[in-house]
Order: sequence, then structure tokens, then C-alpha cells
Amino acid sequence: MLRIATLFITLIMLAPSTLSGQTRRRNTRRPATTPSPSVSIIRRQGATRVADQIKNLSRFLYLLGGVARGIEVADEAARRNEASPTILEQTRRNKSSVKTSIQAVREGLDKLELDFRSNPELNRYYIRLAGVAAGASRAEQQAASNQFELAGRTLIDVANRLTDVLLEML
Repeated sequence: MLRIATLFITLIMLAPSTLSGQTRRRNTRRPATTPSPSVSIIRRQGATRVADQIKNLSRFLYLLGGVARGIEVADEAARRNEASPTILEQTRRNKSSVKTSIQAVREGLDKLELDFRSNPELNRYYIRLAGVAAGASRAEQQAASNQFELAGRTLIDVANRLTDVLLEML
């Protein structure tokens, strides 16, 4: 009986100490670090510029499809001597307009690459972006040699690459 009483008293004395032994929960997780607002803003601005280039390129490619087909038909008619001087002049203007537009696209992509390369917050995305202006330059050369459909396909590759950069930035 003495043993049971001693055991009982020991349990009573230990019970409050085990219940209140750890009253505070320990948080081992560290708070998530968020990038500084300026880095986040700069990245968002960079992503916006990439998105704008994708939009401009998409709009241009949509229009290029119809113009390229018209140029192809007019060139075929000219080879058969069936095209009027008006159609030949319009075709020449369309070709010139397409070449100028592709040059403007290339210049915009050159500037985008330069801005990403020179900005420390955007530099990590430059690796994926590098070469889009070179792709536009290839399209420019293809258009100069009257390969408008091939130039359009090259620009689609450029748009795809820009999209990959944008996805990485988000």
C-alpha cells in the first residue's frame, strides 16, 4: 500500500510539470522572403515590355499572312505577264512595307535585348531572351530575298521564344 501511495504522489507531482512544460509552440518555418518592391516592379515592367512585343509581333504576323499570300499571287501573275502595272506597283509597295515593318520589329527586339542585358534585375532573363533580335534579323534577310512566308515562320519562332521568356518571368 505504501508503494501505491508513493507512486500516486509522484504521479500527481509530475503531472502539472509535464502539462505546462512546453506552453509555447516553436515555429521552425522561416518567413517567406519576398523580393524588394523595386525588383518586383522592375521585373513586372520587363514582363510587360515582353508581352507588348508578343502582341505587336502577333498582330504583324496576322496581317503578314494575308499580305504574303497577295504578294505571292501577284508575283505569279507577273511571271505569266498577266499583272497590270497597278497591281505590280501595289505589290512593290506591299513588299517594301513588309520589309520596313520587319526592320521595325527587329529594332524593337534589339532594344529589348539591350535593356535586359544592361539591367541587373532583368539580366537573369537575358539568357533566354538573347537571340530574338537575331531571329528577326534572319526574317529581315528572308523578306529582302522575297521569301515572305519563310520570314513569317521565322518570326513565329521569335514569338515563341518571347513567350518562353515571359513565362519564366511570371
